[in-house]
Amino acid sequence: MTASGAPHLHFDFSALAPAEVYKLVAGVVVPRPIAWVSTLGGGGHVNLAPYSFFGLMGSDPAVVAFGPGDRADGTPKDTALNIGRGGEFTVNLVSEGLAHVMNATATDFPYEQGEPETLGVALAPGVRVRVPRVAQSPASLECREVQTVLIGRTRVILGEVLGLHLRADAVQNLERHHVETAALDLVGRMGGRGTYTRTRDTFSLDRLTYAAWRERQKEAEVQADD
Repeated sequence: MTASGAPHLHFDFSALAPAEVYKLVAGVVVPRPIAWVSTLGGGGHVNLAPYSFFGLMGSDPAVVAFGPGDRADGTPKDTALNIGRGGEFTVNLVSEGLAHVMNATATDFPYEQGEPETLGVALAPGVRVRVPRVAQSPASLECREVQTVLIGRTRVILGEVLGLHLRADAVQNLERHHVETAALDLVGRMGGRGTYTRTRDTFSLDRLTYAAWRERQKEAEVQADD
């Protein structure tokens, strides 16, 4: 039994259809940050699409991973196709003010029809990569593909972060590289299609050293004896 008094249910993924697995994992692995990925198409147009199977994997070097998946017929989506050709991409993070246009870029436009031009999304040039970024994104990561891993029909793209564009008002201390995360006003995905969350409701917990943990244990034992 759990602390709430309800029993756990076990789901054997080998016995479930992919759509059923998706609903389960998307419902429990939350909140998920959104990678609004810009890439360059074969004709020079800019592709822009959101992915919530995304995360930061490390910082030395900084590495991001995201899963663009494949189309129903097994062919790569435009983002994966473009990265496979050019090796570069930019991850634009999504503030609440950009949520609606971000959602619109998930529309399955024809390959040669760039989402930024179609939807009026302003772009700014990259510095370390040829791929432009979303000008209004509060933070954008310029990336170079390191490896693409295929596990069945799951495609995971690993990218080394070469540089960061960060809105100035989110820099809390320039010399110490401290970020005022709340100023970014980012959103994330909750569950499956259509559900999002804000990142304003936060709380803090101090990370304890082992010595500090032992001291707290001793204090708790003394209080229990009293």
